[in-house]
Amino acid sequence: MFKSFHQPRSLASLCAAILIGLTSVASVSAFADAGPPEVSNGKAAVAARQPDVSVGAQYDTTHVYVASADLDAFVNSFLATFGGKASPRAVFTVTPTPSKTASQYVQTPVGMLSVFGFETAIPYPFGNERTGYLVTDIDKAVKAARSAGADVVVDTFDDPIGKDAIIQWPGGVTMQLYWHTKAPNYAPLQSVPDNRVYVSRYEADNFVRRWLHFSHGKVVSDNPRADAGVIGRPGETIRVIRISSGFGHMVVFVTDGKLPVPFGTETTGYTVDDVAQTIERAQAAGAKVLYPPYHSATGTTAMLEFPGRYIAEVHDGK
Repeated sequence: MFKSFHQPRSLASLCAAILIGLTSVASVSAFADAGPPEVSNGKAAVAARQPDVSVGAQYDTTHVYVASADLDAFVNSFLATFGGKASPRAVFTVTPTPSKTASQYVQTPVGMLSVFGFETAIPYPFGNERTGYLVTDIDKAVKAARSAGADVVVDTFDDPIGKDAIIQWPGGVTMQLYWHTKAPNYAPLQSVPDNRVYVSRYEADNFVRRWLHFSHGKVVSDNPRADAGVIGRPGETIRVIRISSGFGHMVVFVTDGKLPVPFGTETTGYTVDDVAQTIERAQAAGAKVLYPPYHSATGTTAMLEFPGRYIAEVHDGK
């Protein structure tokens, strides 16, 4: 069912990746004064004054924080649903200030996870970052992010095999950048997951413009009247912007912030061959369906909650 992929060559490299590293069908709009889209569709990044520091989507890791007692249940359920393998578990300090967490790196054909089960209090602001992005050079990456308008929430700090930093974009989108002294080597993913971002109409264009500048990406589509049923509001429309870059896929939902549970709590959406079969495997492995399959012009989507309260979207993209 899934293509083969490389395992990290050692426990150190496995765990380090974790340590350092979410047609218009109705007449009602989620916000009446959304206005016309202002991001040029299909255009390259605004400027190339800073280098492209991305490495590849197979090195993007969704950061998952669960209670340490839930680690086994979560990892086993996720692997039973999507396939793949997990690294051996180890206990590390992954923050620049004192802390301790049990950690595992989970490789699946549809996306990678860095899983943390903290045994101490989690130092601020860790836990707010959604994704760890591998970069070619941490200093150049931080400089490029600053040039593009990001704030550096946690300045660059050392880890046993590299360096890390946490940045935040307009709209409150927080992510981690990480770099390895010895570059990892993973096979491409079978399908690249969506980083699902929710922003207001006041910051949407600002965020997208700055993310394009940093990522050297392009807008794949910008639909100002997409079916809002994909975020739990059938009968309404929202603006949905899809972006592709060397860091993978991003879906930006421009909303008024009035989101039904569980939307907005997920960070990643996974592309699968069959949503119904994926749900069946997930439920058999202890996951819950929080939002049943919803069919729209872009395909079928559903929301799942795995043991440990990790919430994820799945879709078939048809």
